[in-house]
This record gives sequence, structure tokens and C-alpha cells, in this order.
Amino acid sequence: MSATSRSPVVLYLFSCLIGLIVMCGYWYGLGRPVVLPDAATPTHKLQCASYTPFDKDQSPFDQPFTLRPARMDADLALLATRFECIRTYSMTGLEAIPEIARRHGLKVMLGAWVNANPVDTAKEIAALIKAANEAPDVVTSVIVGNETLLRKEVTGAQLARLIGQVKAQVKQPVTYADVWEYWLQYPEVAPAVDFLTIHLLPYWEDDPTGIDDALAHVAQIRQVFGHTFAPKDIVIGETGWPSEGRQRETALPSRVNEARFIRSFVAMAEQNGWHYNLIEAFDQPWKREAEGAVGGYWGLFDADRQEKGVLAGPVSNLPYWPHWLATSGAISLLALSIAGPTAQARQALVLPLMAAFGGCCIATWGELARVNSRFVGEYIWAAALVGLNLVVLVHAALSLSERTGWRGRAFNALERRAGWWLSAAGFAAAVMMLAMVFDPRYRSFATPTLWLPALFYLFRPVRAPCREIALLASIVGIGIVPQLFREGLSNPQAWAWAAASAVMTLALWRSLRVTRTVAVTETPLLPDPERSAG
Repeated sequence: MSATSRSPVVLYLFSCLIGLIVMCGYWYGLGRPVVLPDAATPTHKLQCASYTPFDKDQSPFDQPFTLRPARMDADLALLATRFECIRTYSMTGLEAIPEIARRHGLKVMLGAWVNANPVDTAKEIAALIKAANEAPDVVTSVIVGNETLLRKEVTGAQLARLIGQVKAQVKQPVTYADVWEYWLQYPEVAPAVDFLTIHLLPYWEDDPTGIDDALAHVAQIRQVFGHTFAPKDIVIGETGWPSEGRQRETALPSRVNEARFIRSFVAMAEQNGWHYNLIEAFDQPWKREAEGAVGGYWGLFDADRQEKGVLAGPVSNLPYWPHWLATSGAISLLALSIAGPTAQARQALVLPLMAAFGGCCIATWGELARVNSRFVGEYIWAAALVGLNLVVLVHAALSLSERTGWRGRAFNALERRAGWWLSAAGFAAAVMMLAMVFDPRYRSFATPTLWLPALFYLFRPVRAPCREIALLASIVGIGIVPQLFREGLSNPQAWAWAAASAVMTLALWRSLRVTRTVAVTETPLLPDPERSAG
């Protein structure tokens, strides 16, 4: 074998090695364990955690509404190993909570759900009073309503009357819980309570606070409230950080950031003698439908009641990264096997790197879709995007192959429909861009789904329907600026989406120019005389 014939083989193997190293580095970088000071240990329990008793297949909106006593018992047994207390939000279905808590040595901040329906509220209040009086050794305080003023379901005066009604019938301290701003907006409520329960969630602030500034923000608000409402105590009734979901300005959800926030907050709270409750004990998948992906991932444990590494020990943003490494590797090998060997040096160098890039993009989207998808329609959309990227990856791989035999026939079939694949990618980009411009709050960025088709069709433009491609390019391109404006220029996820969208726009316009050029210069085919005669 000559040196010339060996050169593509050497380049191919070298490129495969580089692609493998890049894939391993990429996935390990996402899943690398991080060591932080522990917050909870077998000898050091934390104060309190929010508890809702739903399994991952349950929701408070289920009809009929049924809770599982065995689940509640197992949950509280687990939480008793880490916490001294739990906080609840409703009495419906949770009447047995004080007794279960007593069995496991837990105290309870017992809550009643207050809403705009006076009949439902009355039932909740009656059950709250009854449980508090029956278990004074377990119920340390009662909470009349949670974020009811935020939802604008009652007035401040109505809430104050409800609080007074409960105070007259229980011996425990009585409070109300809401986001900190609403205590300032409704000053008539504070005199009615024995202590204030405020929610401090830096991620959800109107001006979101990144992880590096989040603790300073919490400390500042706690200090202001301590001075403003002295001598009444201030309990931080909810604070935490999400482990998954979309970034809001500098506020990035991740397991490592959740652990950083929780562990640092606990140290700060205990140093200052603050009373606190962490949100929340377990991930609640049902919240994703109303709040986007991020809503379901505030738990200290996951929905299967497994450790997330938030409270103690090393923590990883992607603990099962080897599975996704294997997945991206399998996708890359599939692309390489379809392409087969190539005799061209440039193709031999580019093909393995392109296959590795495509495998990582598709596998990354698989992980994001697993986390972000909320209902059947979104799962179907996610699967369609995976399918589209696989088609583009095969098309790209065959474009770099020798294309003999079946590979040539497969490439020709894909090439004839290349305008379809580009149009489908442009359509997906346009739909997602419109969503990110007009309704972005609970939507996650689908950036990995754009990179492969955008880059491939940028460097290899194809013929496609002119009007449709022009419309799609306009939507995607014009949407970049307002999308960045809404997200804020400090959001890296927004910038990544903008960059991918810009490349997609260029790819669409390049194909549009090619199509128009061909339409102008192409000579019409002469009719076949034999077919005309027939």
C-alpha cells in the first residue's frame, strides 16, 4: 500500500481518536463530581423541609384525589434521618400527617390551603384547627394559607380575619406564608400573625439573581425584615434552588448550583440563628406542567426518593453521564458505519469529527427532552426533532462517503428530499423562536437540535421552496434580537440559542440564493420525442 493510500486511513483513525477524546471530555465535563462542605450528616439534622406526598405519577389535580399512606410513612421515615421538622401546605388527604410524624420523631409546621372558594377554605381551616389541637406535641405552628395574596384569591383584610379565627382556637403560633414582597404590599397582615413566614427564591425573582449573588440577596432581605417587623420573628418559609430547567438571566439551574445554594444557606442561617424551611423534600414532576421543567426539580431528593447529592457528599450535574457518552458514541458509530471508508483525505478527517459532533448534539437533546418534556405533545415534538437530526446526520455522513452501491442510492434518495429536511429544520427553528419571543418564561432552550442541520446546510446549501424558506429565515432571524432582549444579555443559554439561530438563518438564506440562482440559470429540459409521440 502506497503512502498516498495510507494517508486517508491515518487521518481517519486520528480523527476518530480526536472525536472520542472530545466526546469523553464533553460528557465528563457535564457530569464531573464536585466536592462541597456537607450540610446534613447523620449527627447534624437540618431544621425543616417542605413536604408534599405525591408520587411521580400523581398530582393534586387528580380525580379522584387519593394519597398513599404507605408512601407518606416511607417519606417521613426518610426525612427524619435528615430533618427535625416538615412543612405541609394543605389538610386535604394529609389528616394523618401529625400521627405519622410523631411515629418518626418529626415536628410539623402544619398548613391549610386558602383559596377563593370559601367552602373549600372553611374545610381546610376546620381540619387545621382539629389536627393542631389533637397533636400539640407534634404541631409546632400553623400556617393559614400559602401565597394566597400572590394569587390574588383573597384580600389582606379577609386573610387577617381568617388568621384571627384560627388564633382564637389553637395554642400554637399562627402565621401566613408568602413571597417577601407581598408582606410589604399588604401591611395589614403582619399585625395578625405571631411570626412572619417569608419566601426567598432568588431564581424566581422578577430580577433573577445568579448563584454567586443569591445568598447575599437572601441575607439582605432577611436583615431588612428583621428590622422592619421587630420584635416578631422572621421564618424563611421557602428557599432553595432548582436542579434542572432553563436559565433566567444569570440564574442557572443545576444540581451543583442547588447543592452550593443549600449548603451555603444552611451554614449562613445557623451562624445567624435564623429559622428556616427548605423547598422542597422531593422533586414534584406534576409542577412541570404549570411552571415548565424547572418547576419539577426543586427537591432535595428526586421523585424516586433517591439522593441528588444536594445535602452531602460529592454532587454531579449529570450523574449518569456514562450512559449519554455511550449513546452519543453509538450514534457516531452508526453514522460512520453508514458512510463507510473514504479515499479522500479531507473527508477522512472531517467525517469522524462530524459524526462525534452529531452524536453529542442528539444525545444532549435526548437528556434535555427527558428533563423538559411535560406532556404527550412535547414528547412527540422531542422525538420528531431526534428523528430529523438523525436523518440530517445520515445525509451528512453519506455526503462525505464514496457513495458506491447502496450508499449512492441512499444518498440520492436523501439528496432529492434535502429541501424537505432543510424546511423541516427551519420550521422547527421558527416555531421555537416564536415561542421564545412571545411565551418564554416556562420554556427551555432547544439549542442542540439546531446546530447539526444549521451547520450542515450552511456549508452545503440545497434547493428548497423559495417562499417558505424566505419566510422561515425571516422569522428565525428577526426573532434573535427580541429574544435576547427578553432574556437579558447576561444569559449564556440565550446567547447560545441566538448563535444557533443565526447560523440557521444563514443556512436558510444560502439555500434560498442557490435555489434562485439555479432557477434563473437552469436551461429547461427538451421534451422526450418518444414520450411525446406516445
